[in-house]
Amino acid sequence: MERPAVVNGDQLPPPYNSTYPQPYSHGDRNVGEPGIFTVTQSSNNVGTAGELPPEYTQYFEDVNCFSETSVRRGFIRKVYLTLMVQLLITVGIICAFLYWNALKIFVIRSSWFAYTMMGTTLALVIVLSCCGDVRRKVPLNFFFLGLFTVAEGMVLGSVTVYFNAEAVLWAVGATALVSFGLSVFAMQSKWDFTTVSGILWALCWTLLSFGILCAIMRSQYLYIVYASLGTLVFSIYLVMDTQLMLGGKHKYALSPEEYIFAALNLYLDIVTLFLMILQLIGLCR
Repeated sequence: MERPAVVNGDQLPPPYNSTYPQPYSHGDRNVGEPGIFTVTQSSNNVGTAGELPPEYTQYFEDVNCFSETSVRRGFIRKVYLTLMVQLLITVGIICAFLYWNALKIFVIRSSWFAYTMMGTTLALVIVLSCCGDVRRKVPLNFFFLGLFTVAEGMVLGSVTVYFNAEAVLWAVGATALVSFGLSVFAMQSKWDFTTVSGILWALCWTLLSFGILCAIMRSQYLYIVYASLGTLVFSIYLVMDTQLMLGGKHKYALSPEEYIFAALNLYLDIVTLFLMILQLIGLCR
């Protein structure tokens, strides 16, 4: 009696729904090898034991590819949703520092506040970056990410009190526009930026050395050059981190379990871009 071919309870579509033998259940599936089953029966349609006809192989490859694509899309949605919440919280905190005069005066008179928040953000970044169990375990990962977002918002608020509110709003708009354009470019570009992490690391150290030089010389033109170079470097970082999140044909990609780490990377790129653009606008004004 003929019986339809079934994979994990799903009936195969024609022409696979024929007289092929029933594969074994999930318990006999080779773990770690998606789409590969052990077949012990033989017929005219099946070769030696443990082998599958080409139609079966193609079907399993298609199912596996579709599964990976679905997981990656869900991962991207989760990352961007987390990032959107982070940015909304950050913008809200910045607005509080800009328009709440009592808070603005407190921050200007209390220099320890900004340094305390900087130390807190640094500690939380180290925890989220180095402790895999923390950033992968729910709800602990969201708790630490929320603490980091609030602390980073406090740092940005402490910086923006020294700028005109109009300049800060221009910087927010410019950052949003640049980030959107770079994200679209990263999704459409055939260039693989995931392979340039070493070059970007070297550029960051160079930028740090140049920043120390600017602090010593205190030249407005050097500050403008520094801010311009910083904007360029972290724009490339944003493209690279976006491609790491997208995966696909890029050489390197983040695991779908690392949605907190991916959101953290993109958030830091956007925040640093905002600071560089704000400095540019403030110096040019």
